[in-house]
Amino acid sequence: MIKFVTAGESHGPALTAVVENLPSGIPLTEEYINLQLKRRQGGYGRGGRMKIESDRAEFLSGVRGGFTLGSPVAVRIENRDWANWSAVMGPGPGAHTGERVVTRPRPGHADLSGAIKYCHRDIRNVLERASARETAARVAVGSMARRLLEELGVKIMGVVVGIGPVTSKMPDLPPEALEELVARSSLGCADPGAEEAMKAEIDRARESGDSLGGVFEVRIYGLPPGLGSYTSWDRKLEGRLAGAVMSIQAIKGVEVGLGFGAARLPGSRVHDEIYHSKERGFYRKTNRAGGIEGGMTNGEPVVLRAAMKPIPTLYKPLKSVDLVTKEPFEASVERSDVCAVQAACVVGEAVAAWEIAGACLEKFGGDCLEEIKSRWLAYIKRARSF
Repeated sequence: MIKFVTAGESHGPALTAVVENLPSGIPLTEEYINLQLKRRQGGYGRGGRMKIESDRAEFLSGVRGGFTLGSPVAVRIENRDWANWSAVMGPGPGAHTGERVVTRPRPGHADLSGAIKYCHRDIRNVLERASARETAARVAVGSMARRLLEELGVKIMGVVVGIGPVTSKMPDLPPEALEELVARSSLGCADPGAEEAMKAEIDRARESGDSLGGVFEVRIYGLPPGLGSYTSWDRKLEGRLAGAVMSIQAIKGVEVGLGFGAARLPGSRVHDEIYHSKERGFYRKTNRAGGIEGGMTNGEPVVLRAAMKPIPTLYKPLKSVDLVTKEPFEASVERSDVCAVQAACVVGEAVAAWEIAGACLEKFGGDCLEEIKSRWLAYIKRARSF
């Protein structure tokens, strides 16, 4: 079982992550992870923090000569803003005092519940870890899993399909062409007309001191049938994927394939009919199931969609109550994103890659990439001739 842990605060010295049981022999470089980190920082509607940070991964262990060793991989991402916060966020006595003590919880954040749970009188102890800055470490971790999957011929890509009230149309294109179209978009959208309308909505929200959420889609191509399990609830793949995506800050809903739309249609318009050819084996002409049936992949592309709520840190004040004085106040903010759906989409790709890689390693086992590849290819050959 591959597993990981992240550590670090938003304005601390760095974010760190340790990954265990990653097989040896996976080609992996800091530059590869940095490319994904850069994608996470992009997108129309991002705030001032992205002008400060330029995330770079640094391997501390587990990688040598451009390949994983099989030992734990430790990675570090420096917080460049630490220089401005070292007196406030330092581990020594006295760091919790001063003007930057936070006692005013913001609606929509972990502030109040976290302070009550951990008995904090300074909400900064909560917000520093609950911050979406933590997702940079998860993108680094997910990039390692993504690199393993690429070696098996699996492709993962994300698309923004909605911002606020604006929705886009998904073109019927091969994955490479779709990925190229998305890469040219400043919002990660595959519909240029809808993208312009999305940007106009973001501009309106910025002008009014508000924020916007949206919907993104993650697609995973090249998976064989049978990843996951129907025998145990905790091994059902859609449950694991949904849990991983829901763990991303601000995500409030996840669906697979038709998702909630399936509840409004008759079965004849929901289930994917099964066909067979000598070249492909069993296959479907539609993919309403989103590539998963009975807790397992069915050989079609996995399709996930996630709903992200609007960012709760607003320039438009919302009412709250001071943690210490119990006096009411109107929350305000100095720096925030207006919309970060595209960034969340990149994080969604990362956490989905991690869960898929875990399911692959559970099924095929192996301590090195060569061993995993041989088992993967043998299984695909058997599945096609079944």
